[in-house]
Amino acid sequence: MSVGGELVVRAAVASDFDAIARLTVDAYRSDGQLAQETGYERVLADVPSRAAAGEVLVAVDQGGSVVGAVLFVLPGSRYAELSGPGEAEFRMLAVDPAAQSRGVGEALVRACVARARELGATAVVIATRDFSHRAQRLYARTGFLRVPGLDWSPIPGVDLMAWRLELLDQA
Repeated sequence: MSVGGELVVRAAVASDFDAIARLTVDAYRSDGQLAQETGYERVLADVPSRAAAGEVLVAVDQGGSVVGAVLFVLPGSRYAELSGPGEAEFRMLAVDPAAQSRGVGEALVRACVARARELGATAVVIATRDFSHRAQRLYARTGFLRVPGLDWSPIPGVDLMAWRLELLDQA
């Protein structure tokens, strides 16, 4: 999937995994999400496990560098947190801090929504940290609505806000 001539979103291959691990950890750290030691940094860096559980998509710039990544999953997979029957979910959306504000995150979100439609999903769900305002603006801009009833906390001090995009009425 080509985006504006600058980015290509495609399935990740094993040779992308080191770049995905680095940029994901860097992005989460720069957003303040790794300030508390929870072991999540190791989860973010374990790209082979993610790839075995779902579809890892990458955004690649004109120079061939991986500048963003996301994990697309279905309900019941190891990384699914919110999705129920008929829904899709994405996790660990990350954009290299050096590539932020260039549409990379939006391109990855739109690729996940397109993949969900291809699979016949009725909705896409995602959770974001309560203080990740940049991500929240991205999800709102791409049509996701807040679902406070699905908000949750995997561990004390980590509060996640749920978002959902209905696909039934969308072309």
